[in-house]
Amino acid sequence: MSRSNQHARYRREFLRFLAASPVLAYGLRESWAQPAATALARDVLSVPDFETLARSRLSPAHWGYMASGVDDNLTLQANVDAYRNVQLRPRRLVDVSTLDSSIELFGQRFASPIFICPVGGHRMFHEDGEVATARAAKARNTLQILSTQTSIAVEEVMAARGGGLWYQLYMPQSWDDTEKLVRRVEAVGCPVLVWTIDLMGGRNLETSTRAQRTDAGQCIACHTTATGGRRTSVMFSGLSSTRINPSNATWDWVGRLKKMTSMKIVIKGIETGEDARLAREHGADGILVSNHGGRAAETLRPTIDIVPEVVDAVSNRIPVLMDGGVRRGSDAFKALAYGARAVGIGRPYTWGLATFGQEGVERVLEILQAELTMTMRQCGTPTLARITRAHVRHL
Repeated sequence: MSRSNQHARYRREFLRFLAASPVLAYGLRESWAQPAATALARDVLSVPDFETLARSRLSPAHWGYMASGVDDNLTLQANVDAYRNVQLRPRRLVDVSTLDSSIELFGQRFASPIFICPVGGHRMFHEDGEVATARAAKARNTLQILSTQTSIAVEEVMAARGGGLWYQLYMPQSWDDTEKLVRRVEAVGCPVLVWTIDLMGGRNLETSTRAQRTDAGQCIACHTTATGGRRTSVMFSGLSSTRINPSNATWDWVGRLKKMTSMKIVIKGIETGEDARLAREHGADGILVSNHGGRAAETLRPTIDIVPEVVDAVSNRIPVLMDGGVRRGSDAFKALAYGARAVGIGRPYTWGLATFGQEGVERVLEILQAELTMTMRQCGTPTLARITRAHVRHL
């Protein structure tokens, strides 16, 4: 499809979206009578708007994979809803004429504390997949963590992103395979390995399975080969098996990983202060508070509520990152106020990717960053270091 035809299609879809928007119900229809000639990513005003557009674009199976949590999706929803229980405490007459929202993590500096979380299979959402995401991350100087289940090999994604690419590890069940995979990632130049430990016990993606059953589309284009075989993940090439998440893993394995590589080790999937202390004691360089976007276990514990417990447990000796439910820049501010060093997004940028490719991802990052910096000014915090728990109140 030519670019002009693609833009025309986007315009039609965007106008349909506007027609159903609540803004038109408040007597503002005339103000929208002359929309922009072409609906582009920059026309979208908020991250939730991208969700509506993406859902109309994706197949049921692909939407279901990305949008669903486990069991009744209650933890997924709790992640989003919990920010409404955290109030902001604005501070006035503070000089915020110069604002710095940049952050340094393990010797790398990024323009924003908002980062791109690992999500598998970006080609489900856009044909350019993880490369489009990487180009957006590079353009915005944003940290990107690449999933083990990437649809494009780490070498190609690194070429598109550059040094701001970390790698998320689903550990293979064979330790020999783990060594091969880790060495491959290190050889590419990834400085940080993010070991995800929250799926060792399995999970129940019920909503995703239901969505797959309603999808009449053919999966041969992205999931199977022409001869009917299932495509193997690009990161498992040369390994003995595609099986992951060994159930016999223990905290001692953190030390085994550190002996294997010079990469920094961040543990993803921490949800308690007790495990945060164990991670630090066993040599973890950082922690990512995460419940896998509500896709691991139906704990009903939103990650924003867990952050203070984890930060206190490690006494600021190692950086604590978090993800889960962030839909506004003010959400990110609240996580930073609780002590998180950086705040990850998953579904929001995939909505942008599905709708406009690289431009969509960039626009999502732009919106969230603008909202974050505005919140920083409203709360009298010209730097990230000035954001403290004094700026929030939990209901």
